[in-house]
Amino acid sequence: MPETLDLSLYVQHRDGTAHIDLAVEGVACGGCIRRIEGSVKALPGIVEARLNFANRRLAVDWREGEADAAQVIATLARIGYRAHPFRPERAEIEEARHASFLMRCLAVAGFAAMNIMLLSVSVWSGNVTDMTPETRDFFHWFSALIALPAAAYAGQPFFRSAVAALRARRVNMDVPISLGVCLALGMSVVETIGHAEHAYFDSAVMLLFFLLCGRYLDHAMRRKTRAVAGNLAALKAETAHRIDARGEVVIVPSAALRAGDRLLIRPGERVPADGVVLTGASEIDESLVTGETERRAVAPGAALYAGSTNFSGALTLRVTAAGSGTLIDEVERLLDKAVAARSRYLRLADRAARLYAPVVHATAALTALGWLIAGASLHDAVVTAIAVLIITCPCALALAIPAVQVVASGALFRRGIILNAGDAIERLAEIDTVVFDKTGTLTLPEPRVANAGGIAPDLLETAARLALTSRHPLAVAVAREARERAPIDGASEEPGQGVRAVIDGVEARLGSGVFCGIAQATESHAPGTSVICFAHGERHAVLAVRQQMRPDAAATVRALAARGLDVHILSGDRPAAVAPIAQALGVAQWRGGMKPAEKIAIIEQLAASGRRVLMVGDGINDAPALAAAHVSLAPISAADIAQAQADAVFLGDRLAPVGDAVTVATRARALMRQNLALAVVYNAIAVPIAIAGLATPLIAAIAMSGSSLLVTLNALRAARRRSEAAPPAVAPALAPQARPA
Repeated sequence: MPETLDLSLYVQHRDGTAHIDLAVEGVACGGCIRRIEGSVKALPGIVEARLNFANRRLAVDWREGEADAAQVIATLARIGYRAHPFRPERAEIEEARHASFLMRCLAVAGFAAMNIMLLSVSVWSGNVTDMTPETRDFFHWFSALIALPAAAYAGQPFFRSAVAALRARRVNMDVPISLGVCLALGMSVVETIGHAEHAYFDSAVMLLFFLLCGRYLDHAMRRKTRAVAGNLAALKAETAHRIDARGEVVIVPSAALRAGDRLLIRPGERVPADGVVLTGASEIDESLVTGETERRAVAPGAALYAGSTNFSGALTLRVTAAGSGTLIDEVERLLDKAVAARSRYLRLADRAARLYAPVVHATAALTALGWLIAGASLHDAVVTAIAVLIITCPCALALAIPAVQVVASGALFRRGIILNAGDAIERLAEIDTVVFDKTGTLTLPEPRVANAGGIAPDLLETAARLALTSRHPLAVAVAREARERAPIDGASEEPGQGVRAVIDGVEARLGSGVFCGIAQATESHAPGTSVICFAHGERHAVLAVRQQMRPDAAATVRALAARGLDVHILSGDRPAAVAPIAQALGVAQWRGGMKPAEKIAIIEQLAASGRRVLMVGDGINDAPALAAAHVSLAPISAADIAQAQADAVFLGDRLAPVGDAVTVATRARALMRQNLALAVVYNAIAVPIAIAGLATPLIAAIAMSGSSLLVTLNALRAARRRSEAAPPAVAPALAPQARPA
C-alpha cells in the first residue's frame, strides 16, 4: 500500500481556526505569489493565505470544519505547484541540493560558453579571410556537439519552470527565455546543415550562462533566511526539570510542558517556559529576550520568560505558558508575519513579468508573420523572429539594478557594511526616518570600566588580572582592561562575595564593598551603572562598570539629522537608562520599556503616515521590528536572529557605517535610474532595427551583450569614492553626560 502523510500532525488549532505551514516547490518569480495566494483564498473557509517568497513557505489559516490541509495541497497541485508540510530541516536540505544543482548548471554553461566562443572567434575571422566552407562547417558541428548537451543540462532550471507554467496554462519570464534559446539552437542546427556562414550556438549558451549567474545569486540570498528558525531554537531549552506530584524531579522535553506544571530552574540554565516564581531567589538575564541590560532580581511572584538565563540561585517555577504561547514564540510569529508582509513588494516585479512575456511573444510572432506577408521566405522570417526574441531579452533591464547593487555592495563592504538582502540598497535610499535601539546599538555591546582613566594604571592592571580568575559578569568587564592576559595564581572565589589572592605577599580582593572593606562603595552612580571594588593592601579603588556609548554615536546622529532624517530611539531597556542617552545625542523622540509588539506598532504607525523607516537594532526583541521596517541594519555583535533578519550588518565599534550606508545607497539609486533609462533607450532603438530585419540573431546577441556591458560599466561608478566631509568628532562635553546603560 502507498504511504500517506498524516497532515493532522502539522496542523495547529487555536480559537476555532486551523493553521498549517507548507513548503511550496516551483515558486520562480513574483507572479507566483499572486496566483498561489489567489487560488488558495478562493477556497471556501479560507481565512488567510500568505506566501513568503524568501523561503517559499505558505501560511494558511482556515475555519475548522469548512476546509482542510489536503484541499489546499490539492489546489496547489492543480495549478502546477507541489506542496508539503514545512519542516526547517527538510527545507534546508532541499535548498542545499538546489543550490548545488544551480552551481553545476552554471559551471557547465560557463565551460561550454568559453569553448564555443573560441570556435566562434575563429569562424568570424575566417569568414572575412580565407576559411574554407568545410572548415567552417567543422567548427559549427563542433560547436553543436558542445552546445546541445550543455544547453540541455544547463537550461533545466528555465526549461522545467517554463514547462510547468505552460502545463498550468500560465506564462512566466522563463517561457520566452526558453523559447529563444531553443529556437536559436534549432535554427543553428538548420543553418549548419545548410552550410550557412553563421550559427548561433554561442549566443544561446552565453545567454544561459548570464541568466544562471543571476538565478544562483538570488538563490544564495534567500538561503540566508533559513538560519532564523535555528537561531530561535537555540534560545529554547530542549529539556526541563519538572517536579511531579510526588515531589521528584523528572527530565522531560520542553515540548511536553503544560500550563500549571512545576519546574526546577537551576543556576546557569535557560528558562524553558513562561511562568511565575513559586520559591527561591535569583538574578535573571533577559537581555536576549526583552533587551533589558541589567539582570533582574526575582523572588516568589515574579514573572519569567522562556529563553531567559538563571544566574545565581535555584528557582521553582509554575508554568503559565508553554510551546506556542511563550514570549519567544510570539517574537517568532511576529517575525514571520513581518517577513511575509515585506515579500509583497515583489508584486511590482510581477507586473513587469506579466507584461514582458506576452509582449515579446506577440512582437516576435507578428514580426515573422509580417515578413511572410511581405514575401520573405520561411527561413528569413524565422531568423528575424529569433533576432527579435534575443534582442528583447531583458538582460539589460535585469542587470540595471543588480549590477549597481553588486558594485555598491563592494563599496559598502569596504566601509564595514555587509548586505543580507539584494534590494537593501534600493530601500536604504528611500528612507526618511531612522529608529535606533539603545542597548548594543547606540551603546557598545560589552560593558567596560567607565572610570578607568581615573584609576592608577598599575592598580587597574592588577585588578584586571585578578578579575580574569572569575566568571562574574562585573569581573569579566574589569578583565577586559588587562593588558597582560595572565590570571593571578592561587586565586579563590567566594560565591556572592568576590575573589581573593595573595599578590607580592599582600592579600588582594575584588568584589563587593563589604568583601573588600571599602566603605560607601555603593555611593550614587548614574542609572545603569554597577560598581565592583578592589583592595590591595592600603590601596583600593571603586570601579564603575557600564555600557558606554559608541565613540561616534553623537556625530552620526547629527549627520543623519543634517540629511533631513527624523531620528527616534525605541528601546526595551528601562526609561531611566534610555533618557541620558537620548539627551546626550539630542534625540527628542524616544521611548523605553518597549515590548516587541509595541516597537512594531510604532513602526507601522510611522509607515501609515507615509514614513519609510530604517530600523537599527541588535536584540532578539528587535528582530520583528527589523523585519517590519522598510529597511534594517544590525551591528555584527547582534544576536544571530537579529543579524539574520537585518538587511545589512555593520562591523566594528563605530556607528558611522549607518550614515555611510545611506550615502552610498543614495548614490546607487541615481545610477540605477540611469541604467534603467539606458536599458529603455536600448530597447527603443534595437527592437525596431530587429523587426526591420536589419539584425541577424548574431548581431542581436552582440547588441544584447553590448547593452548589458553598457549598464555594467555605468554601475562601476558606484565604487568611486567621492570626497566626503569626515563626520565631526564627538564633542568632549558629551562624554560625561552620556552615562549609557
